[in-house]
Amino acid sequence: MSFRRILLIKPSGRHGISFAFDMIPTGLEYIAAHIEDVVDEINIVDLEMEPKPIQQAAAGLLDSLKPDLVGISMSSTEHTEGLELAQMAKKRGAMTVLGGYHPTAIPDELLSHPQVDYIVRGEGEQKFKELVIKGDAKGIKGISYRDGNEIIHNPERDFIKDLDSLSFPARHLRRYKYYLSMARGKEHDIITTSRGCWGRCSFCCEPTMSNSHQRYRSPENVMAEILEIVKYHDGKPLSIEITDPHFMGKPELVERLCDLLASHKLDIGFTAKVRPDSMAKHPEVVRKMIAVGIAHFEMGIESPNMRDLGNTSKGVSPDIHITAVNNIKKWGGSAGGTFVIGLPDQTEEEILEFPAYAKKLGIVGSAFGIATPYPGTKFYEELDTKGLIFETDWNRFDEMHSVYNLKHISSERIEELASICMAKFWTVDTFFERERLRIIRENNMWSMDAEAPIKEGDKQFMDKRLTLMEFIRQRRVDIKFSLSAGTQLQGDNFNKHMQQFFEVSPDPSVKRYTEKVGIHNLIKMSRFLDLLGPQTTQITMRSDGKPLVSWVIKTTKNTVEHIQVIPGKMDGATIDFDAELNDFKINGQQRSSKINNVRLVAKLLASNKGIKNQLGLCRLIAAAGIEFTTYLGTKNNGNSE
Repeated sequence: MSFRRILLIKPSGRHGISFAFDMIPTGLEYIAAHIEDVVDEINIVDLEMEPKPIQQAAAGLLDSLKPDLVGISMSSTEHTEGLELAQMAKKRGAMTVLGGYHPTAIPDELLSHPQVDYIVRGEGEQKFKELVIKGDAKGIKGISYRDGNEIIHNPERDFIKDLDSLSFPARHLRRYKYYLSMARGKEHDIITTSRGCWGRCSFCCEPTMSNSHQRYRSPENVMAEILEIVKYHDGKPLSIEITDPHFMGKPELVERLCDLLASHKLDIGFTAKVRPDSMAKHPEVVRKMIAVGIAHFEMGIESPNMRDLGNTSKGVSPDIHITAVNNIKKWGGSAGGTFVIGLPDQTEEEILEFPAYAKKLGIVGSAFGIATPYPGTKFYEELDTKGLIFETDWNRFDEMHSVYNLKHISSERIEELASICMAKFWTVDTFFERERLRIIRENNMWSMDAEAPIKEGDKQFMDKRLTLMEFIRQRRVDIKFSLSAGTQLQGDNFNKHMQQFFEVSPDPSVKRYTEKVGIHNLIKMSRFLDLLGPQTTQITMRSDGKPLVSWVIKTTKNTVEHIQVIPGKMDGATIDFDAELNDFKINGQQRSSKINNVRLVAKLLASNKGIKNQLGLCRLIAAAGIEFTTYLGTKNNGNSE
């Protein structure tokens, strides 16, 4: 007997570095498109987008939709939630099937739970369709199931060879609009142009999932889907994430896609995951990508240490890192890189060098993930054989928590080092450099030296600058995202990590960078500076009354001379703000943001004592007020996003 009413669910528990931007469940949409013609009804639910609490939302959906088969796509961090959803579905008489990297790696463990009926291992389209039509898993290659007390693993199924034969994801079944907070109001979508990766990194799930084999869609097929995405979003400006583990697996296909994109002149900004070696070897393809909007890249840098790169089978060298980043920055692209900290042989001293290495490379976005042995990987097998994995809660396998014993560093300390590395990298100059590269890219100023300071007379460059208020708005979005992720992942330890973050954030390179570039050359602020006048503005973060770090901004009537980030506090500031870390503490209690803001502003204003400081404060308030009024007027007239 076949299944007729299908519900596909994405749980809400994906978190950690690997899952930060992979928002939309297009894997479920691919399955839906493949079975739509053989079922009576199919629904896709993303619990991350549903009203909270999640349990109540899921129960309501199951009761109203009454599915006879519920498919759940799971990551490691959704282990518990996925099983809870399966149990809820089972209680309502539905059969359950789990899929994704995590179920593929541990089918026996998941099938030991009575609420789980089937596991789809690997690619789901063909297997799921056969299951729906047949009504049971017997004889369907690539599916595991329970027969009484016995767990049956049907033989493996060959990979889908012709990816062009697959229907595009069933976006018409979406219940939501997706946005990325960092994409300045653009609607968001994702696309997959290939499956698998030819790399053999020991910590990655892909070598197991795809047998280190990469398959590709034709550029024409990908372009057809991009045009369908544009139509689905009514031609609005878009951000699109390319989900391939290695988008540059076949550079000649990428180059052809760039030529197709160039002929359409679409308003799309793409983000892609790439290997540094491909970006280093093919500078002309890099140029073409950035020219058509594929300008944001995430590379697995992993480590500057050849020992680490060799032990993880990465197959690259620091020289390749340098060339790859230079190729990207030359054309105004945004080079991002991830690092793995807490590998078995690493020491604390080595890890603390990672942020400086990232800055030296010229990376403008970085994450420092704790080495996580995902089940099914070579890394997991090596550690498990030695009995080093102590964590049994799959929800903590998120690259933000320590889950195995290290030689030289305690579990608690490695988590602290992750926060310290983030603080040392994400200094204010990083955000200004991102802006500088954006302006170069949007102006097609390819002849400009990527390291050269901007000259005030370059009108083409100056016209592309953000207003001061827009720049501040974007930074608020970044902070909000970081706070949300931090509280979710670190829980009760978040406040401790915050203090460590501020303690290590002073960096003399910030002053050197801001003196060289000139912040006023990157942000429209001439009227603000004219009203503010010559000032030394100091913002100090304190903990229990003790100054941890200060941001010192030196301005004239026309320029921002420099920004300094210093330990403690300096004397002689003409405008002085003191903030107490306790005012930002998050203890799980949802307090009114309005009350917090009023209290915080009152404290900041009270920091300025003496006539000189109060006069400086009045000038700052007046300048900020005019900037804010102008910003609102521009926004209301439709000239700003």
